[in-house]
Amino acid sequence: MEREMEMKQSKFKRICVFCGSSPGKKNSYREAAIDLGRELLPLWLFMAKHFVSTATNLLIFKREKKQVSRNIDLVYGGGSIGLMGLISQAVFDGGRHVIGVIPKTLMPKEITGETVGEVKAVSDMHQRKAEMARQSDAFIALPGGYGTLEELLEVITWAQLGIHDKPVGLLNVDGYYNSLLSFIDKAVEEGFISPNARHIILSAPTAQDLVKYMEEYEPQHERVAPKLNWEIEQLGYPAKYEVSR
Repeated sequence: MEREMEMKQSKFKRICVFCGSSPGKKNSYREAAIDLGRELLPLWLFMAKHFVSTATNLLIFKREKKQVSRNIDLVYGGGSIGLMGLISQAVFDGGRHVIGVIPKTLMPKEITGETVGEVKAVSDMHQRKAEMARQSDAFIALPGGYGTLEELLEVITWAQLGIHDKPVGLLNVDGYYNSLLSFIDKAVEEGFISPNARHIILSAPTAQDLVKYMEEYEPQHERVAPKLNWEIEQLGYPAKYEVSR
């Protein structure tokens, strides 16, 4: 039994989460945000929150051949509203560090609410994305709107260009991202995205499966400019905002 209960450590120290400043209409979106937050926590705390009896815990260990002990911090867009607030509070309550990156114009509490954890104020939206990327080992998109899509597509493009090789995941709650994935598959079919670049994006319907896939991720695509010496000034950011590993 002890051998079954051995755990490996997560490869991630910090994960950046993009998500809506609205909670959405379905309870499943809100539940997914909280589940993802708890998925970043140490296993013992996760179990304490989710399981009641020791017998149940042992069944979990028997069913899972490998367990990953996670102590992952959260990087996100700051604030306490919508899905952003739910995931940040879940991670913060679990004792992990939370970094909220907010443009100064969005700092007033009446706009974004109160950020838990550490607040990093930046000058604009471009710098926000660069700082979030610099701080993180991986990216996950929960359901969201224009802002979430814009952040998601930029880090995918950066991966394709060779700026970083960090995994990018979609938490596809109730098929929320099915249409986006169909569009990407159509772009592959029509020759606008290479088949290998399609594998930049990982997706799963649950937080547990998605984080597992991301920890197993190995880049398959050919970078547009492999090992290039990108200067972030070319993207409009100060030199300190290096986003590569």
